[in-house]
Amino acid sequence: MREILGRRRRLLSKRGDGTPELIGAALTYATEWQWPVLPGVAADPQGTGRCGCPDPECTVPGAHPFDPGLLAATTDGRMVRWWWGNRPTAPIVMATGGKAPCAVSLPALPAARALEALDRMGMRLGPVVASPARWAILVKPYSMEQLGELLYAKDFVPGSLRFHSEGGYLALPPSETGQGEIRWERAPLPGSASPWVPDVEAVVDAVVEALTRTGVSAPEF
Repeated sequence: MREILGRRRRLLSKRGDGTPELIGAALTYATEWQWPVLPGVAADPQGTGRCGCPDPECTVPGAHPFDPGLLAATTDGRMVRWWWGNRPTAPIVMATGGKAPCAVSLPALPAARALEALDRMGMRLGPVVASPARWAILVKPYSMEQLGELLYAKDFVPGSLRFHSEGGYLALPPSETGQGEIRWERAPLPGSASPWVPDVEAVVDAVVEALTRTGVSAPEF
């Protein structure tokens, strides 16, 4: 199932245009799913695709924390209401790791082809977050030591893969960033307190195999 039904569909599938759906989505993540969130820095109001942070060469415009910093991420509903009550169009940023999922991301085109190959292989995936540039597959929390051992055992790992683990972050739907809309490519299934996500080993193994089988050469960015 690739869409959310009922209440969660209303909360999570609309764009971050300052309507109550954005606050509702942030509250669902924080209070129902126990994913720590915080508001991201706004994109440049001039609409140039640049970030509102001081870095003129920011590579993730509007899709990262700035003020407050990442350590402020919380599951406290009162804090979430206060943040988005004052910054109603702020992107929703999740602090990855800990009690929240981690993620494996890759550029959008090879990601789409890899997911098609994984479907044919019968690989079970959880939620997949998509931006215009990259897609991120949510996975169970993992340590850097675990990741290092996993990658060391591989003969080849595409350099375009990125790993969002403890101390990292990921923008969530329905945020609007300098790179465009953040949406669900694979939406969380309804009916559970927190969405199911696979182990990182299974995802990395399957993605590398899928890219190899389909002959996709993911660009190094």
